[in-house]
Amino acid sequence: MIATHSFKGRRVALFGLGGSGIATALALKEGGADVLAWDDNPDSVAKADGEGIPTGDLRAADWDRFASFVLSPGVPLTHPKPHWTVELARGAGVEIIGDVELFCRERTLRAPDAPFIAITGTNGKSTTTALTAHILKSAGRDAQMGGNIGRAVMTLDEPRRDRYYVVECSSYQIDLAPSIDPTAGVLLNLTPDHLDRHGTMQHYASIKERLVAGSDTAIIGVDDSYCLQIADRLERAGRHVIRISKRLSLTDGYFADGTNLMEAEHGRYSRVGFLEGIGSLRGQHNAQNALAAVAACLKVGLDLGEIQAGLESFPGLVHRMEQVGRKDHVLFVNDSKATNADAAAPALSSFPRIYWIAGGLPKEGGIESLRGNFSRIARAYLIGEAAPAFSATLGEAVPYEISGTLAAAVEHAARDAALDTGGEAVVLLSPACASFDQYKNFEVRGEAFRQAVHAIEGVTPIGGKGP
Repeated sequence: MIATHSFKGRRVALFGLGGSGIATALALKEGGADVLAWDDNPDSVAKADGEGIPTGDLRAADWDRFASFVLSPGVPLTHPKPHWTVELARGAGVEIIGDVELFCRERTLRAPDAPFIAITGTNGKSTTTALTAHILKSAGRDAQMGGNIGRAVMTLDEPRRDRYYVVECSSYQIDLAPSIDPTAGVLLNLTPDHLDRHGTMQHYASIKERLVAGSDTAIIGVDDSYCLQIADRLERAGRHVIRISKRLSLTDGYFADGTNLMEAEHGRYSRVGFLEGIGSLRGQHNAQNALAAVAACLKVGLDLGEIQAGLESFPGLVHRMEQVGRKDHVLFVNDSKATNADAAAPALSSFPRIYWIAGGLPKEGGIESLRGNFSRIARAYLIGEAAPAFSATLGEAVPYEISGTLAAAVEHAARDAALDTGGEAVVLLSPACASFDQYKNFEVRGEAFRQAVHAIEGVTPIGGKGP
């Protein structure tokens, strides 16, 4: 736990008592703050009481006594309308911050030289965060990973000079972290997302920009117009910007040339890494993730040999293009986290011969946007409520069957892929749907896929989740 000594003796209000909220309240209390916490859910309040956290209805509190208000990132700050606690805080002139801001202040107070890599973007931030932390750990560094992935940021080990922090930041968290100041800040990409919480794309982009604007070095993917404008704007302001691209040959920065990771310096090129043969980092989207990790790790002092070793040993994220097994020429890939068509597109574009398991609770728009990848699909196996609609979209373009259940789909896809004589065949669960019609969440769905694959006679498990 990171005890927040920077709030010692100060009265702090806190709203939101989920897992990260309780961790934050305990960190504040441990550091000597006078905390008053609340939640709209009585069960959450009771749980906090059981942890020894002082609770009380913030509607009845004297807000003039609070120095700060710590808000859970999941609670609306601006859109669709501010939460009632936000209105009370603003009315009293109390600053509104979140757990990432507490981390930043504590690092500044106690170990300002501790390397801090903060990562954001619409897509790819979890993989990039996990990959960066893995490279650091494999190189023998004390790497702490958390934030919007894994551990709540205030549960990480306390700041010290030789401790490396890799923190995934959502737009919600950045919005509550006005002094965020990473050693290396990464902005991967921007596409419309969370507009119900941010109102407009311009506002959403401006929030993401704060992370790199406060960085010693801003690492920015320039393959979309929003990020390109941010990179240009920060450079004009005199900030140190490193540009990365998964498809452009840059004059300065890092870019992908097939599976080669290249550095450009004034138009002169050199290779800084490669992804050939690294199954967990297939696809252009993962080339961008790898480039960001390479640039960030170089910034905090690693050498190219250490970085390449980390790339090659990266196991991938669970449920995100996760290789779970192989039988002869058939590879089984769990991409259960792909809960809409846009999320399924990277996996479908990464393999040339796919036996595709898709379906579940459908999202608006279905799979029409994936039509450009239909030529890669040898056969589709449709499950759940989306099966009729998906079959109509596939039509005559892709052979398919309505398997109904995931177990049947895995059995039939494995059988058909085994008969494929065209080289490596991939049985891919990338549902392009939510899981709620058949499973509690995408994690449970992905675990069911893994278990079904590992039950096939002759399959060799891959990774650390074997039977």
